[in-house]
Amino acid sequence: MIIGIFGIIIGLVIGFYLPIAFPTIYSPYTSVALLAAIDSVFGAIRATLENKFNSTIFVTGFIGNAIIAGLLAYIGDKMGVPLYYAAIFTFGSRLFQNFAIIRRMLIEKFNNR
Repeated sequence: MIIGIFGIIIGLVIGFYLPIAFPTIYSPYTSVALLAAIDSVFGAIRATLENKFNSTIFVTGFIGNAIIAGLLAYIGDKMGVPLYYAAIFTFGSRLFQNFAIIRRMLIEKFNNR
């Protein structure tokens, strides 16, 4: 847990103080990859609350989902078809579903105290 918090702090410091910028042409790829990564984080939080967390599954899912989402956006861009909508729909739906489950679990945990 402490390593995760430390990693978040380091990421925030790097994000705020290093001038890292991507060309706007990459924004569809970056946005779906970021959405996929956030979906993986919410899945990890859910798995932790269910005592089913596995770091190997998290890391491979985090990287794999981001790569697949980025590739889907890239292939769709080359074909002239907005395939990134499929990634947005899928990962967005899963993100909200995981959030709802996490919320319910936390409410039940606090109500039982």
